[in-house]
Amino acid sequence: MGSLDSASRGPASALFTPLTIANGKATLNHRIIMAPMTRNRGILLPQESESSLKVWVADELVAKYYSQRATDGGLIITESILPSPEAGGMPGVPGLWCDEQVKGWEIVTEAVHAKGGIIYAQITHQGRTSIPVINNGFPTVSSSATPWSTEEKYPYPPPGADWSGRVMYKDFPPIELSSDHLQKTLADYKKAAENAMEAGFDGVEIHAGNGYLLEQFLASGVNKRMDRYGGSAEGRRRFVVKILEEVANVVGEGNVSLRLSPFGIYNDIFDEDRWETWGGLCREVSEKFGSKISYVSFVEARKDERDGDKGWGVGWKGETCDIQGFRDILKAGGIPVISAGVWDEETVFGAIEGNKADGVVLARWFVSNPDLVERLRNGWKFSEYNRGKFYGPTSKREVGYTDYKTWQELEAEKTGTQTE
Repeated sequence: MGSLDSASRGPASALFTPLTIANGKATLNHRIIMAPMTRNRGILLPQESESSLKVWVADELVAKYYSQRATDGGLIITESILPSPEAGGMPGVPGLWCDEQVKGWEIVTEAVHAKGGIIYAQITHQGRTSIPVINNGFPTVSSSATPWSTEEKYPYPPPGADWSGRVMYKDFPPIELSSDHLQKTLADYKKAAENAMEAGFDGVEIHAGNGYLLEQFLASGVNKRMDRYGGSAEGRRRFVVKILEEVANVVGEGNVSLRLSPFGIYNDIFDEDRWETWGGLCREVSEKFGSKISYVSFVEARKDERDGDKGWGVGWKGETCDIQGFRDILKAGGIPVISAGVWDEETVFGAIEGNKADGVVLARWFVSNPDLVERLRNGWKFSEYNRGKFYGPTSKREVGYTDYKTWQELEAEKTGTQTE
């Protein structure tokens, strides 16, 4: 195993070696990957009335944001994109269910491809983290009718209310998805994936982490179903595997990837048998897809999550609480494994040499450093981010979004010179 002290830095680092994904269809020129990040910068299409369906789309500003961070042969994974109107109604979050949204995302993919970048659409159904008063009146749905166990509030107030009027998730308990509703949800994922490829994306990432719908199926603390999609760990995994299979059937196995967060507690997630749940899922994915699937991305456990989880350590059956056990299973099937949640300008060096992951996925540092790859290559210091500007909507959409400068631009300001 490599170490931070012994790892090569700059262009000599293994971060700047190629990585093949997508069943050989794509080769990344480096292993520094832009993470999916909700930014709430979509624009709202005109509505006929206040009660009309809210449709958020990507536009030229969103394209500029992704283009600024695109590199030749570099992988970008988009913010969560909703596969249907009922999949979530958070303000500023675009979907992929209608023609206007497809056209908006096409502007984005063209901008990224113009710089030689590779871009995947992350498809996400929010499940019980969406509520009717925000989401166009659609009911809250989940694997089971399991209400939230905490006092956590939805991050935005209902229409017409001020910020003091934010409501608690537990006041909007979900309904259990019926068999027919499951089929509709499956169809929504397939259509969104097709729309993604039509919009020019290079692939799709199925989001089965962070406490959203698919993780609500995986987690025993939420999924209380007694049919084939619940009960045992195998049953709880079944809907996620079904989504992967059906999406792969319509867009090709090499164009499909998966995101998991086996350690997560975000969005009131708990599981009594995490190793069996997620380890078993990795085995199924490895056996069913092998190297044909593009990659699997993991959100690793941060210290604050470990400290904040009252049940931390439950369900691991002696396994170490990191991704290495999962990675061993997936690597045996030839599946690349990328990792997010624990990397910064220091810890990335040695990650590849130390066999910790095949690629490193960075989030917030990409926000404030549009030239992050070049900063790592050249040893240029990272710029700090403004957490207060992470999320929109806002009247000045570009602030904290597309107004961060590259290292060279900042240096030019200091010297009074101009950059090309």
